[in-house]
Amino acid sequence: MIKPTYHSVNVDGLDVFYRKSGDSSHPALLLLHGFPTSSHMFRDLIPLLSDRVHVIAPDLPGFGRTVLPSRDEFTYTFANLAKIIGRFTEVISLDRFALYIFDYGAPTGLRIALANPDRITGIISQNGNAYVEGLSDGWNPIQRYWGDPTDVNRRALRELLTPQSIRWQYTHGVPDTSRVAYDGSDLDSYYMTRPGADEAQLDLFLDYASNVALYPDFQKYFREHRPPFLAVWGRNDPFFLPAGAEAYKRDLPDAEIQFLDTGHFALETHAPEIAEAIGEFLERPGVPEMKGAYRVAP
Repeated sequence: MIKPTYHSVNVDGLDVFYRKSGDSSHPALLLLHGFPTSSHMFRDLIPLLSDRVHVIAPDLPGFGRTVLPSRDEFTYTFANLAKIIGRFTEVISLDRFALYIFDYGAPTGLRIALANPDRITGIISQNGNAYVEGLSDGWNPIQRYWGDPTDVNRRALRELLTPQSIRWQYTHGVPDTSRVAYDGSDLDSYYMTRPGADEAQLDLFLDYASNVALYPDFQKYFREHRPPFLAVWGRNDPFFLPAGAEAYKRDLPDAEIQFLDTGHFALETHAPEIAEAIGEFLERPGVPEMKGAYRVAP
């Protein structure tokens, strides 16, 4: 089992923190986290992948240990998150890579794929949505804010930033919540206390509407470029429904879809199962740059 190392690199004036593991000569897999977490969410998965794959997991701007610039210095939009992470891959000389997209990592990574389709060798979506049918009623308060971006509707979303709400996101839909460590939710709550973190997150809630507007473009990308695709999904996710996973097969008929009896943060309870699914996926004939390069660590 290969342990990760921890790094920070300057990307167009922003210090981006990232974890990496595995031999850089091996095929690369870029892990992109979601709200409200960081690359810490991959702490159990990385050692299971890194014996034969070069794994890189950055913290998005404003998340984790990546710098949290003020809103005067940086506009918190998904276009800007994708711009910085896209440049990050160039700065660290990551040329071609597969994507692991989760939650916010999905619109970030898919924007990178739209701009650089020839650099993407495959996509693994773990509760990373790209279809309107994947959006649950849990999005209703945020959608109200999209339609009417008043201070009242913005303040109503602050409940989603509390430690209680963050912990709920980790445990909802998990049959045995004793399996969900407190490490992730407590760390996320700590990062949320940094000055300006709350306003940055509220800005991203508002801008999430831009991701939904891009769904047709993402779907066109799937049809035109046919990236090898695996969806491995916590079926009890309160935000992204199983229908969102199944919808990928409309545009990617060869996509593989797997469901797990868990919630949004499926890695908290099913990291070995997800690692095994990734291993089998990366060995598929349709993923030529990965074939023969992966075995799950014992």
